Amino acid sequence: MDFVTAQGNNFTTSGNNMVQGTNFIANSTTMIESSVPPLSRYENQKRRDWNTFCQYVRNHQPPLSLPQCTSAHILEFLRYLDQFGKTKVHNQNCPFFGLLNPPAPCPCPLRQAWGSLDALIGRLRAAYEENGGKPEMNPFGSRNVRLFLREVRDFQSKSRGVSYEKKRKRTTSSTNNNKSKIITVIDGGGDGCGTGTCATFCGYGNIGNGN
Repeated sequence: MDFVTAQGNNFTTSGNNMVQGTNFIANSTTMIESSVPPLSRYENQKRRDWNTFCQYVRNHQPPLSLPQCTSAHILEFLRYLDQFGKTKVHNQNCPFFGLLNPPAPCPCPLRQAWGSLDALIGRLRAAYEENGGKPEMNPFGSRNVRLFLREVRDFQSKSRGVSYEKKRKRTTSSTNNNKSKIITVIDGGGDGCGTGTCATFCGYGNIGNGN
């Protein structure tokens, strides 16, 4: 009987230890989860984009698998996304073609903006390789896709009247040269021209007049 009682006490103690051990594991798991940094906005967006593309591939007709994807399928996917676009892209026969701020609405279609497509391809290109794809076989980095994006950029730039050219940073020497030119213009230089007139002509506004 004493043996049974001892067993009972030991069992009870073991039960308490089990409960305490379970709590310890739960607490440790919570600490591990809390110590893992959350995914960045870029990583979350990349995951959503990859899931969207995989869903598109699964629903593709005729049936298509990821290893079978070529640049042609990528271009097809980008054109498919245009139906969800929110950027007005004027046709060449539209009277507002090339206007940055059209004065009235027009029936021109909404498209995906070039910047959105360019960023999307960058994320999908990275996701493709992260999910086992070979870099040399990556259809998102193909020449056809790059050419397509360039054509979209050029046409939207003309259509919307915006410039997508990257601004080059001026070097210190060129900045100093420009400053010396401004000073020369304000002082009248050696050509005897007036302060305000020459400053306006050179594109700096009426510097000499304090404007």
